[in-house]
Amino acid sequence: MSVDVPTQPLVLKDRFKQGLAAPICLTWELTYACNLACVHCLSSSGRRDPNELTTAEAMGVIDEMAALQVFYVNVGGGEPMVRADFFDLLSYAVGRKVGVKFSTNGTRISAPRAQQLAAMDYVDIQISVDGADAPTNDAVRGEGSFAAARRAMDNLAAAGFGQFKISVVMTRQNVPQLDALAGLAEHYGAQLRLTRLRPSGRGADTWEQLHPTAAQQRDLYHWLIDRPDVLTGDSFFHLSALGDPLEGLNLCGAGRVVCLIDPVGDVYACPFVIHDEFLAGSVRDRGGFAEVWAHSPLFEELRSPQSAGACASCGSFDACQGGCMAAKFFTGLPLDGPDPECVLGHGETALAALGAHAPLPSVRTDHSRAVQVRLGRKG
Repeated sequence: MSVDVPTQPLVLKDRFKQGLAAPICLTWELTYACNLACVHCLSSSGRRDPNELTTAEAMGVIDEMAALQVFYVNVGGGEPMVRADFFDLLSYAVGRKVGVKFSTNGTRISAPRAQQLAAMDYVDIQISVDGADAPTNDAVRGEGSFAAARRAMDNLAAAGFGQFKISVVMTRQNVPQLDALAGLAEHYGAQLRLTRLRPSGRGADTWEQLHPTAAQQRDLYHWLIDRPDVLTGDSFFHLSALGDPLEGLNLCGAGRVVCLIDPVGDVYACPFVIHDEFLAGSVRDRGGFAEVWAHSPLFEELRSPQSAGACASCGSFDACQGGCMAAKFFTGLPLDGPDPECVLGHGETALAALGAHAPLPSVRTDHSRAVQVRLGRKG
């Protein structure tokens, strides 16, 4: 990864706020097609977009990543393994020394595919589950999805893949299962990765039912403090206002150290804000991804000093940095306002001031299939 050297010494966090010459983590949704219909899907996946990048175009994007020395690309969807050229693209990236971490529901990881993956270098796999048991998981991800994910884990273990990751979106239904989820990871010699639920995509419709309570947020914080080996991808930096900071950068990296390429090549500041207000450009534009990353007016604005806004008078701002941009945007709060899940309660107050009928941003596109899995009544 190429990093510009500042003329004056800077704290690492301050340097990252100004942006880097290449993203640390580039998230790339290869397709909107998905064989599941998770009720919290941030990209409202289901149907393939007919305008998604071709194999040749996707390989061109990989060439750009290699030239920029992107450390690794986080591939997702949709379900990336439903693309017919998935293994072609995976092999091409590995051949160009671009590391690939891909997130999957596991339904396509058969025993032969697990052996194929185990034979590849520079590949990391995240199996998504949202509960430590079938009832909890399947209420969110669909009937039979937990069993399918466990089969994928069994196949990877049998193939000698090594340490894969188990990725969990935290909800009020699965917070009580934290120890059980850690036990599931330990059973496979896997690494547990917890991420925050955002109210984007279909998650906007289910956020009120799914997002953890204030008490659960505190429980999660203390649980993570005691387990620094559990990965979070800086999902929970809003919790750092409770005390000692969690492991990681503890800041919003949108347009600074992370961004998203969607299946049709559009580049967004953050994987959780697929919306026109955060559209920076397209890899199909002249100059490709490198031009968007280096010169997008949106990215330049995000890399400039930001106002603390409504949080300026709060003594915890340096710890939580005002929270998550996506969570604020899709709940109707201003970007310089408090996080809707502010642990000091400021977000709850701000949401109440908006009122129940405040207009909310709509998703840019909805690729959901006509028949969706419905949220169960459990919990």
